[in-house]
Amino acid sequence: MPSSRHKLHCQISQSLWNAIQSQLKDSGESLSHLIERSLANELKITQHTLFQVSTSRALVEGVFGGCTTVEQLKQFGDFGLGTFDQLDGEMILLDGHCYQALQEGGLHEVGDEATVPFATVTRFSTDHAFQLKQVSSFSDFTNQLDQIKPSSNLFAGFRVEGNFKTLALRTACRAEKEEKLVEAISHQSVFSVDDVVGTLVGFWAPPYSSAISVPGYHFHFVDEKRKLGGHVFDLTAESLEVAVHLENEIHLALPETREFLEADLQSDGSEKLKSAETSE
Repeated sequence: MPSSRHKLHCQISQSLWNAIQSQLKDSGESLSHLIERSLANELKITQHTLFQVSTSRALVEGVFGGCTTVEQLKQFGDFGLGTFDQLDGEMILLDGHCYQALQEGGLHEVGDEATVPFATVTRFSTDHAFQLKQVSSFSDFTNQLDQIKPSSNLFAGFRVEGNFKTLALRTACRAEKEEKLVEAISHQSVFSVDDVVGTLVGFWAPPYSSAISVPGYHFHFVDEKRKLGGHVFDLTAESLEVAVHLENEIHLALPETREFLEADLQSDGSEKLKSAETSE
């Protein structure tokens, strides 16, 4: 896995070093994290910030109209997932390229003018790296991730690369007029692939975020040739390389479309969202 981290060697004044030491003592954060955060603030670059468009509850209630463009999303991240206008396929943002997975996982890169109703993106950099030697199922995979992520109360991005023995995938199909999420997902494209090399793009969202995000783990897949992709239901693999990116800030952009403003978002859509995400 290519490293996205770089070593910085420089000389600073004693007074600045003293200030850094004092800040480290007060905050408890690492030296690397403090320096990166300070430089990002000075250079006006958002780091460790999750940018999300709309809410999961709006998606459950059928608010599928595109409300922002891929070009605008890329201003906030180079890594992420979501869907497209009217739930037309799965969205994967990887290394700054945005892909759309359609029927049977057929993948292509979309233009910056494409619109999305829901997406989660970040500027991915590796905070922690691990290797998983054996993965027997999606449940086993997430259980192993539970052991390596430093907290269940922080949002986290996961970039996972390797050779996947089996993958169970789906791609959402364009929703019919007035359909809600569970109805729209009922005619999704579900398929399996074997022995494929590629990358999982995913996030962990804490349970307390269920009103706005997809709680738990959520992964999309893209193969190394950028020809196949989809939402991940199940998998088996050996020797996966896992990079973890932690988020300590969340930027939630709410649509101002009539569709969103007039939607009834009062009910708890957790079970419906779980059904749609896990195919249960």
